[in-house]
Amino acid sequence: MILRKLMIFAIVITVFGGTVYSSESISEAQRISIDISKTSEPISKYIYGQFIEHLGRCIYGGIWAEMLEDRKFYFPIKDEFKPWSVATDNGHWKGGDFPELTGSPWKVIGKTNTVRMIKDGSYVGEQTPEINLSNGAPAGIEQGQLALEKGRKYEGRIVLSGDATALPIQIKLVWGDDEKDSETKTISKLSSDYAKYSFKFKSKKTTSEGSLQIIGMGQGAFRIGTVSLMPADNDDGFRHDTLKLMKELDSPVYRWPGGNFVSDYNWKDGIGDRDQRPPRKNPAWTGIESNDVGIHEFMNLCKKLDTEPYIAVNTGMGTIEETGEEVEYCNGSTDTVLGKLRAENGHAKPYNVKWWAVGNEMYGSWQLGHMPLSDYVNKHNKCAEAMRRVDPSIQLIAVGAVGEWSQTMLTHCADHMALLSEHIYRKDKEDLVEHVFQLADDIKSRADSHREYRKKIDSLKNKDIRIAMDEWNYWYGPYIYGELGVRYYLQDALGVAVGLHEYYRNSDMYFMANYAQTVNVIGAIKTNKTEASFATTGLALKLYRNHYGEIPVEVSGFSRPIDIAAALTSNSKSITVSVVNPTLQAVAISLDVNGAVLSNKAVMRYISGDDKLAYNQPGRDDDVVIKKVKIENCMEPIMIPPISACLIEIPVLKK
Repeated sequence: MILRKLMIFAIVITVFGGTVYSSESISEAQRISIDISKTSEPISKYIYGQFIEHLGRCIYGGIWAEMLEDRKFYFPIKDEFKPWSVATDNGHWKGGDFPELTGSPWKVIGKTNTVRMIKDGSYVGEQTPEINLSNGAPAGIEQGQLALEKGRKYEGRIVLSGDATALPIQIKLVWGDDEKDSETKTISKLSSDYAKYSFKFKSKKTTSEGSLQIIGMGQGAFRIGTVSLMPADNDDGFRHDTLKLMKELDSPVYRWPGGNFVSDYNWKDGIGDRDQRPPRKNPAWTGIESNDVGIHEFMNLCKKLDTEPYIAVNTGMGTIEETGEEVEYCNGSTDTVLGKLRAENGHAKPYNVKWWAVGNEMYGSWQLGHMPLSDYVNKHNKCAEAMRRVDPSIQLIAVGAVGEWSQTMLTHCADHMALLSEHIYRKDKEDLVEHVFQLADDIKSRADSHREYRKKIDSLKNKDIRIAMDEWNYWYGPYIYGELGVRYYLQDALGVAVGLHEYYRNSDMYFMANYAQTVNVIGAIKTNKTEASFATTGLALKLYRNHYGEIPVEVSGFSRPIDIAAALTSNSKSITVSVVNPTLQAVAISLDVNGAVLSNKAVMRYISGDDKLAYNQPGRDDDVVIKKVKIENCMEPIMIPPISACLIEIPVLKK
């Protein structure tokens, strides 16, 4: 016993660079058996899917680079400047107060009654601001609270019409109180027809209180159709910092645009000239939808991320015909009506979208267009038929909810789906171990339920309809990053890791999973106005996606609170052993491997900390990071640090 503890102590020194645990914090090595000859079905790459929704700061304020709120003037500009309210409950899981835009963020410059909203001949949406000038007194509008960085370049455009006598019109970026703390671009040409004008700026200071001003200096009136401002380093409209982290996640598939949002979303609002797409009230959440990110932008994002699109159609308030039309727009040739329209909007080649969600959470009373199950079965089948008539090759994912809803859908719609969706959200638990295992327990429970369905539902005979867990995550805590913008802790990262283990153990039942959601909201990446960083859960997803094997092998000899899984790479050249330790005590494991000869040398990548509530935040150094160490002899006991998720990669010398 003394010799074993001394050996473990030596390995702590070797593996963790001198970190010393007291004897009370080291358990005797657990002997783990790994049988490489006993494999399970390969892990689908789609288990590492992601989900983005038009909600809170996921897309606007997270992925998309637009800096201006309400750039298309959904809200009327008033002399009384009151843009923000405090929302305390969005109708879903309450998470505390968060700011909600309930009025125009544009402030009047000049005297009262100089700005009026015109409806006849509005440029986009229902209204356009008109600024009335008199006696050469400067008048216009401005938007503040812009985050500017010293030396950073910005670019924008504005759509204007009006009287030539209103000239000159100044577009001014302001970063301080002195007159010199700004840069002005002057527009000296104007007509009664709307025209677009471009401008560029470079800030000379860093501030969170910058502003954009649009000011007329002459007589008469001018109208502002729309205006846009982005950092000049945007990538086709996307934030380069957020995009960089999304690329590191390397998700193979992205679900979009919802979520609850999709059940009253008209996809046709998101095509065509971006400046003339109508602004709408977000149908499911707070705030407004600018429609700046539609099908073309989403498909461009997928191209940049080298990922596959997974588009949800509206089976709530939408019609059956609209679902087929959306497929035709995305996948139809230019010989079709909507394929031709897609080409006219800039993309002649069909997108060939393979994955389609037929609706979202239609079982819920909160869902727009919710209907009785018997009615929805009929609508699902008709939508599926309409979509497949356009493109028989598409793969359809139906709405599921374990219990009566999933059973009924599988009974009556099995010929009209490839996969059935399920959703999991869990809250906080005080006990660390209980908190960590919540997702995994639900993942196993859903798999067990679907195995039972296969035994008793006749329509499933000779079919392999697997689960798409296309929303899964923890959801609790205050909304720090806007609506549903919760913070994630180290304990949540461990829970996601154990959840992945359970997907691996049920690789015969799970084909896809989509972490909800990628950015801000309940996301793996968090942003402020100028910076982005991985939340702890994002690190876990990145770690496993980039370094885990594909072919699960049998692992035994462990029990809760420790969780262990293992998988070979597809070429069998290495094996990954993953260990989650959701305790405050370091754990030693000893590996017994059957069916192969492994190298003594290994690499361990891990996330850990001494506080289950450790978290990362954009704008400061990360508290939780992925670390990497070499193991010189993995056949000796290996120390697993407290509150950690560890991936041990071992070369296979011979099978």
